Amino acid sequence: MKISQSSGVPIYQQIADSFKEEILAGKYKDGEYLPSIRGLAKDLKISVITTMKAYESLEAEGLVTAMQGKGYYVNAQDSEMLKEQHMRKVEGSLMEAIKAAKIADLNDKELIEILEALLQMEED
Repeated sequence: MKISQSSGVPIYQQIADSFKEEILAGKYKDGEYLPSIRGLAKDLKISVITTMKAYESLEAEGLVTAMQGKGYYVNAQDSEMLKEQHMRKVEGSLMEAIKAAKIADLNDKELIEILEALLQMEED
């Protein structure tokens, strides 16, 4: 996990976002425990309070549950919710691409051709 002090995004949010991405990608399975709060804080050289805030943020989103004396474990993920999360991420990335295309003065056809070429590269 990489944390940037200068990104402008709070550290706890960077941690939460990183875990969220990994959970939604299936890197953490249902019932699997996240690293201990103290252990992660030590590894990242950050405050335990910052780590706890990240985990509490994940819990508020329903991605993890706290187990007294054991830590935080990953909740089962609803496949429709996962699909929706990924669709939002795709939409956000495509909106960024559209903005960049407008700045580069590309028309819709050119943008679609780029997307098709990238999709083709991914298939190969």
